[in-house]
Amino acid sequence: MTELTLRLQQGDTETTVTVNENVFTIGRLPECNLYLPYGGISRKHAQLVKQANGKWVIEDLGSKNGTQVNQRVVTDPQPLQHGDVIWLGNVNVVVLFQTPPTVAATKHIQVEEAGEQRTIFRSAKQLQQQWIESHSDDGDIGNKNKTIARLKDLVDIAKNLSAAASIEEIFSQVQQVVFRYLSSIDRLALLIDVNGCGHLELVNAGTRDKTQQKYLLADGSWISRSICQKVFEEKIVIQTADTHKDERFSSEHSILLKGIRSAMAVPLWDESKVVGVLYADAHLSSSHWERDGEEELSFFSALANLVASSVQRWLLADKLKTEEVIRHRLERYHSPAVVQQLISVGGSVDGRLPPAESEISILFADLVGFTAISEKLTPTAIAELLNNLFEEMLQEVFACGGTLDKYIGDCIMAFFGAPEPQADHADRATTAAKAMLKRMEHLNANGFWKEPLQLRIAINSGKAVVGDVGSSQRVEYTALGGTINLAARMEAVCPPSECVISEATYQLLAKRDDFQEMGDYRFKGIERLVKVYQTKLQQVTTLIGY
Repeated sequence: MTELTLRLQQGDTETTVTVNENVFTIGRLPECNLYLPYGGISRKHAQLVKQANGKWVIEDLGSKNGTQVNQRVVTDPQPLQHGDVIWLGNVNVVVLFQTPPTVAATKHIQVEEAGEQRTIFRSAKQLQQQWIESHSDDGDIGNKNKTIARLKDLVDIAKNLSAAASIEEIFSQVQQVVFRYLSSIDRLALLIDVNGCGHLELVNAGTRDKTQQKYLLADGSWISRSICQKVFEEKIVIQTADTHKDERFSSEHSILLKGIRSAMAVPLWDESKVVGVLYADAHLSSSHWERDGEEELSFFSALANLVASSVQRWLLADKLKTEEVIRHRLERYHSPAVVQQLISVGGSVDGRLPPAESEISILFADLVGFTAISEKLTPTAIAELLNNLFEEMLQEVFACGGTLDKYIGDCIMAFFGAPEPQADHADRATTAAKAMLKRMEHLNANGFWKEPLQLRIAINSGKAVVGDVGSSQRVEYTALGGTINLAARMEAVCPPSECVISEATYQLLAKRDDFQEMGDYRFKGIERLVKVYQTKLQQVTTLIGY
């Protein structure tokens, strides 16, 4: 691998950059080798380093939002491979090596005859070019014309595939071409490694007999999975004219039971990466493959090469779309700083963030006298008041790295210390509370509402279970446990425009001068006495300003 290039994508803009230094820096500073003046990019974000053995690694340079390779956060030097996707903020960079691995190119060629029929095993890379080459002398005008016609067909196919926006459109184009050129084929299937885990999924299928179309996708058992898996793993193409006469398939009971007589399968090979398999079969043996078999297989393989690029583009677009949906959802609950980390770590198989026990500080902020206020307002005016108030207060929660749990009427429930552990979660919670009180004071001074508004804020710290909880129809990212219940009860003893904290929170604070003891209280459902502390109001004004 002598040359490394980077395909940079930011929004709708795509740029290719050649890496021409052994140490190649990326960041927001103009002197970086790759200058990225975008939000989320640190001054010196990351660097690519060429090692003595010629391999490349990427290192994060202590960036604020981190560096990821294929959705995994880079903590130590990470080796790079062809096709890797690097994420820096909202910018993604695809790693491209000029000379891809030659595993398939050196694959031995095997052609074996079995009686009057035969099975062909070929190197996929070799056959991708064979279809457009002439097999006679250069002076043969007929073969030159045939070559030109083949090239024109490939160009037209490539043009149509590049315009396809969905997997259905891609397969529709492929189906038309295959059934037009390969009269021996009855059925066609597109299998893709959607999740990149080596498992082929049937994403679309077609048949000449339209009456059977609806059954193909509903029941994928008609496909020879053993043939497809071999093609996928070994990067070879397979064409068998009659499985019943080939001893190599005698142990494949599924092939015999499904009535498969002739079949072709080729890998969807996008440069060095196999993303799927294009599979076709027929119930009757294809005796004409004795004469035209290699030519049809070559065409099928060349077509698959074009399809692979379209499928890879679809996979990337689908991945970005999924990540964008997840990002929008997470940004409603989490500070922007932790959203990217959540996406990189990911949730469980069903898309949920599994509940886990965490040490957190829980905060409840309630609007004083809301019942009396709402009696004077229309429902529309109440919604407007709460929307504006929540928008203001949530800024302080996110500024301290907090996570919004939910809105309960006029109350904000938020916590600190999850989903990412925060050793200083108590300090973050109390800092956010004081900032919320100060912001409320500032809003009142500037006529935020017709009359001054006041908040009560209560904070407690301890263990809680945090994660996605709910049914299949509705899921909520929330915190559960006794720690939350106590914080909710403590709001009742909080004076207006103040914050109260439990002794558990008080003991965790790095600096306790801003709070004074308020007394011991007994709360409903809690058998023990709880020592409560309250803010020193003069400290709120002097420590936090606008």
